Amino acid sequence: MGKVAVATTVVCSVAVCAAAALIVRRRMKSSGKWARVIEILKAFEEDCATPIAKLRQVADAMTVEMHAGLASEGGSKLKMLISYVDNLPSGDETGFFYALDLGGTNFRVMRVLLGGKQDRVVKREFKEESIPPNLMTGKSHELFDFIVDVLAKFVATEGKDFHLPPGRQRELGFTFSFPVKQISLSAGTLINWTKGFSIDDTVDKDVVGELVKAMERVGLDMRVAALVNDTIGTLAGGRYTNPDVVVAVILGTGTNAAYVERAHAIPKWHGLLPKSGEMVINMEWGNFRSSHLPLTEYDHSLDLDSLNPGEQILEKIISGMYLGEILRRVLLKMAEEAAFFGDIVPPKLKIPFILRTPNMSAMHSDTSPDLKVVGSKLKDILEVPNSSLKMRKVVISLCNIIASRGARLSAAGIYGILKKIGRDATKDGEAQKSVIAMDGGLFEHYTQFSESMKSSLKELLGDEVSESVEVILSNDGSGVGAALLAASHSQYLELEDDFETS
Repeated sequence: MGKVAVATTVVCSVAVCAAAALIVRRRMKSSGKWARVIEILKAFEEDCATPIAKLRQVADAMTVEMHAGLASEGGSKLKMLISYVDNLPSGDETGFFYALDLGGTNFRVMRVLLGGKQDRVVKREFKEESIPPNLMTGKSHELFDFIVDVLAKFVATEGKDFHLPPGRQRELGFTFSFPVKQISLSAGTLINWTKGFSIDDTVDKDVVGELVKAMERVGLDMRVAALVNDTIGTLAGGRYTNPDVVVAVILGTGTNAAYVERAHAIPKWHGLLPKSGEMVINMEWGNFRSSHLPLTEYDHSLDLDSLNPGEQILEKIISGMYLGEILRRVLLKMAEEAAFFGDIVPPKLKIPFILRTPNMSAMHSDTSPDLKVVGSKLKDILEVPNSSLKMRKVVISLCNIIASRGARLSAAGIYGILKKIGRDATKDGEAQKSVIAMDGGLFEHYTQFSESMKSSLKELLGDEVSESVEVILSNDGSGVGAALLAASHSQYLELEDDFETS
């Protein structure tokens, strides 16, 4: 009996020891996996670092590239496109004009009634429409037919407030937010698509010509008075309400900047110098690249997998189309190498662009004690049923790293522009008032991003100069700006001027 009891005790002890050893092994394994998660997080944080010295290097590189792009065509990764806008709105514009704003996955049609300096924008109406994904990679005529169909239906809803004098043709400002080589104010050929569009038969064609042909196909009588980039539209809209606006930046699905340059500082301009002595330059800064940009393995893989490898490098690390995708790629590595979401990698996590930047912004803004929003987003989007608080905190850390890098690099770009036009310092002991008009959902809705960008710009400028530099939201500036430029270049304006001087 004693032997049996001893044997049973020994067997039980072995079983207990084995169970304990299994628990210890699991804990060690779990601990090892968590250590790997933290290792991936720390390495990513180091690779994304943007100390002030690095930002100054990026800004200086931006200024050098601006000079090179203004000197000759193809002289820089920055296209520094001449816009043919040498006069921004004055506030005197009157009349009724249309705007078409094509800038990403959505486009907007608008009509604006302008009342001059006294009444400014009397009334505006608009309609927004999403572009079906198949049209973003289809045929040119299919995309423009779809856009014009929406425009024609919108024109048909004109109310009595929007009344054209007899015999007058409707006029439209066309905001087209892709790289275009401008031939004149109302014509320009597409250089290449960005932001997920890839329609081969539009490249090297006049996009106004494509739009006009689509209008003719449905019998819509409308003159395209101005072709502008969204950034130039934002600059025009900003200047209309604030005479100190000198730079416009879009931070949305994509990103770009435009600014007012002295005409004699553009060596590649071979025409007569404009009377204003100024010319608006469309930088196409999304294509900026430099050895000083803090790029990671995730950025390189995203670039290789994109429709335009090697292009739009700055855009791919600071714009709304890509921030959520960078987050997904880091989480995927954590899931594959450190079982971050458990032994099985969530299948949804393998789908490119499933994590959109608005989702990232919502998680980043979560201030609840248990980070409930993060948990629900992981569950709803990636189908991760359970996530611990420490997992959610890692997600917040990743959001912070990605957004901070993008915001601080945006600030460095703006600082580079201000340096180029001599507004980064006091002049004759006095600060020059400089206003940057901002538009785009990323800047408007992602609070952590916009606050980080503004504080980083202040850090770069220093306390004294930053007092005279203001960043303002010019919401929907690009649409109104296009209508304003159509108004200031109306065919009837010339007739009225001729009549007044005859």
